[in-house]
Amino acid sequence: MAMYEKTAEHFQEKFKELPEGHLLVNLGPSHPATHGILQNVIQIDGERVVEAESVIGYVHRCFEKLGERYDYNQFLVCTDRMNYVSTPLNNIGWILTVEKMMQIQVPERVTYVRMIISELSRIMDHIICNGIMGVDLGAFSGLLHLFHHRENIYQILEKLTGARLTTTFCRVGGMERDIYPEFVKEIKLVTEGLKPALKEFHELLIRNKIFNERTAGIGGISAEEAIAYGFSGPNLRAAGVAWDVRKDDPYMLYDKVNFDVPVGEDGSALHRTLVRMEEMQQSIRIIEQLIDGIPEGPYHADVPHTFLPPKDRVYHNMEELIYHFKIIMHGVKVPPGEYYHATEAANGELGFFVVSEGDKSPWRVHVRRPCFWYYQAFPKMVKGGLLADTIATMSSLNVIAGELDC
Repeated sequence: MAMYEKTAEHFQEKFKELPEGHLLVNLGPSHPATHGILQNVIQIDGERVVEAESVIGYVHRCFEKLGERYDYNQFLVCTDRMNYVSTPLNNIGWILTVEKMMQIQVPERVTYVRMIISELSRIMDHIICNGIMGVDLGAFSGLLHLFHHRENIYQILEKLTGARLTTTFCRVGGMERDIYPEFVKEIKLVTEGLKPALKEFHELLIRNKIFNERTAGIGGISAEEAIAYGFSGPNLRAAGVAWDVRKDDPYMLYDKVNFDVPVGEDGSALHRTLVRMEEMQQSIRIIEQLIDGIPEGPYHADVPHTFLPPKDRVYHNMEELIYHFKIIMHGVKVPPGEYYHATEAANGELGFFVVSEGDKSPWRVHVRRPCFWYYQAFPKMVKGGLLADTIATMSSLNVIAGELDC
């Protein structure tokens, strides 16, 4: 039975006769450590987890169906609301998919800025995952220690896009606007501040004896099982598989910059945390290679049939007015066909499968969201462990409800 089809009747039937001494516990959907409206029904014998089942389906925003009504630019706002912890990564993934469908080549300036913002977003996401994991296990200081660095990144996003959370970053063919004058200087300040902060966070949390004992060997998954479940991203690499879309199927300029792909050993909560810690260092390394070399030039490709012209030209030029009208009224049209494009989002491989019939809206949109595959493995990962360990396992997987139920 699919996770979203499970009902109260299903659980009543399955668990109607519990062995003596066993209890049925609902971990969520209101438990603070479930990070949203995730539900896990867990059968325990004392403190030991005998069986668990996960349920999704409480968000029901139907983004994939909305994608069949919205045009290609309008769907961008839906991607904001998937993994809302690192929004620009979703925006860029969708825009790259559409540009691939239309075979649009954007200027290098656009690619540089998109990559820098991608890596900053990855850092934001990992700060939340590792910081909140400490909170869930009783260590609040680490999150506070890193949070103002995350706030610094948010301020850059706000100046660049006009929004902190729903950035709607990028447009088909480029960016909505160019970078602001202090962009390079502020990025450098952020990365310089992050280096010692990450080192201190590592000393504060990762080397903490209690944190180590609560996470080492907890919620582990083997490389073979992780692959079989469809894992990707940090959770797959923590199991020892060095798969990273940026390296193995490069896009933008990831094949032109130097960075390492950190891998763990046993796929446990501790190794998932360690992989994310090292990935933040590697993101800083990528940003430092790009930040001084942002090329001059336009912030969008010369594609007037897809990119809205500046308003001052619309008001004074008939051709620009016509382009503006056609894009607003008729949308962006892409050639018929089936397309798939994947990027390495903070949580793993984020892919968009699109079927086009040549209209202004896709005929079908399907999102390959990385969280879905982690959550379906959760029952297996906690079975046989202690009830308290389910919290460490859930936190370290970084399941984001907005991305789980598209």
